[in-house]
Amino acid sequence: MLRGSYLMARFTPLFSFLTHYPRSSVLGYYNTPFNVKYILNKNTVSIFSMDKKAHLSTLGQTSNECSETITTRLSNKAKKKADYESPERVLKHKLNMCSKRMDIDHALQLYDEARNNGVALNLDHYNSLLYLCSSHASIKMDDESDASTRILGLKRGFEIFQQMLVDDVVPNEATYTSAARLAAAKEDPEMAFELLKQMKSFGIAPKLRSYEPALYGFCKREDAEKAYAVDADMIASGIMAEEPELSALLELSANAKKEDKVYELLHRLRATVRQVSKSTFQIIEDWFNSEDASRTGKKYWDINKVTEGIVRRGGGWHGQGWLGNGKWKVVKTRVNDTGQCLSCNEKLVSIDIDPKETENFATSLTRLACRREVRANFNHFQKWLQQHGPFDAVVDGANVGVTNMHSFSFLQLNTVVQQLRQMSPSKKLPLIILHKSRVTRGPAQSPNNKRLLEYWNKNGALYATPQGSNDDWYWLYAAVSCKSLLVTNDEMRDHLFQLLGSSFFPRWKEKHQVRLSTSSTKKGPTLILPPPYSIVIQESANGSWHVPTVTGDDYETPRLWLCATRSRNASLHQLWASSSTCVGT
Repeated sequence: MLRGSYLMARFTPLFSFLTHYPRSSVLGYYNTPFNVKYILNKNTVSIFSMDKKAHLSTLGQTSNECSETITTRLSNKAKKKADYESPERVLKHKLNMCSKRMDIDHALQLYDEARNNGVALNLDHYNSLLYLCSSHASIKMDDESDASTRILGLKRGFEIFQQMLVDDVVPNEATYTSAARLAAAKEDPEMAFELLKQMKSFGIAPKLRSYEPALYGFCKREDAEKAYAVDADMIASGIMAEEPELSALLELSANAKKEDKVYELLHRLRATVRQVSKSTFQIIEDWFNSEDASRTGKKYWDINKVTEGIVRRGGGWHGQGWLGNGKWKVVKTRVNDTGQCLSCNEKLVSIDIDPKETENFATSLTRLACRREVRANFNHFQKWLQQHGPFDAVVDGANVGVTNMHSFSFLQLNTVVQQLRQMSPSKKLPLIILHKSRVTRGPAQSPNNKRLLEYWNKNGALYATPQGSNDDWYWLYAAVSCKSLLVTNDEMRDHLFQLLGSSFFPRWKEKHQVRLSTSSTKKGPTLILPPPYSIVIQESANGSWHVPTVTGDDYETPRLWLCATRSRNASLHQLWASSSTCVGT
């Protein structure tokens, strides 16, 4: 009898590929339902403490005790070597190498040999194999060899998943995701969705990737209702769809002539993506150029509700549905420095940020920083900031000092500091964040730079972060808490900023980040201030739309926008300006 508590789970016919295919099928060999035992071992693991700093000889220790200590250490070393050279460990290493090389043939050969030799496969082994099988089962078929590889991945993938369950190896999220990918490759998104439900029923938290097989499978089949069901389940699980998922749903909704869903998804893109990729841009352009889009919309609307919606939401959108009727005028265009569309002459707005959002963001930033930094160091900085702040601007000293330079330049840093001081309404120096090593070593030792550092320090404008700290936490927290400008060319895309996990951060960055021009001048670097408008999908009070594309790291390159207005734009403007009551829909 198996030890530990376990849960019996009977797979539904929809879930189990075994009930879908006869024995002659290349995808399975069984045609009856089966029970799966999930072993949930709740036994407490004993932890034995060891003195890792024990000496071979101590006062009062006998020679026999020394011998026993040496023997124990040799024994432990032998155990480690044996574990390292064990068949299970060797198999894991070889399968990992196969995964890196995407070598399914060798991986399957290793699997067959391991089973023939009685090697006990664990979760890592099975996940590596399932990953390879699902990846090859999902490849696009360009020739016969691709078709052969795809069939092999499907056949062996389902077989391996079945064997894993028979061996009582408890699946995790990665296991279920690979199995769902196999189901999607077999063009069975229902099975992929059922796998997801099974995973959740066992208390395994899904990820975005867990939903992709079912979602994309239904989108490919153009089954809108089932795709929406997957999307709804994703939202209920607290998983936020990203651009690829939203783009797939948007295209599906446009093709299915579901104008309300198109409207909803455009706003979800606005909220989570803001600027769209080339492929999404094309889907949106195609929608506005379609006959379905021209037939969609209200001829009359309640101006008060539209205005109220814009004010309540901080500007840039009202959420009252499609306004206007008739054919859309769709143009690829640019927006000038003041935010005016060069096609329709409409001026884009700067969307407000809720002060409460800023406060909540500062709190979460503090919590994360205290986890990553020495708490005492960061708490000291917070107290220092309360004493010397607030500041109108915060400078990422390390980044500013090296922009366009071969080495760190205090002269360039000071040029930027003085420019910011002149811009400040109070003429106060900005806060300069530098690592301690920057203010004590190298160029900091020259007499001119010493005097500069002393001046900044005397005026409470310099904070030197302690040894071993990450400057990023300090300058970002200072800028957020002071509601000030942040001067840096750092794009803030690395792991640290991904930890913030908030749609608020890109909105805050757009309104607060000041960059340095990459083209140098005799007067020093030019400051590029935040745009006076928000670079985000905008819905106007007269029913027009403006959609920005993404650009690369070159922020000086003009951005391409999609401008979509009704062909009778002038009459709509007049109607909006003159009406004050709802006429009807």
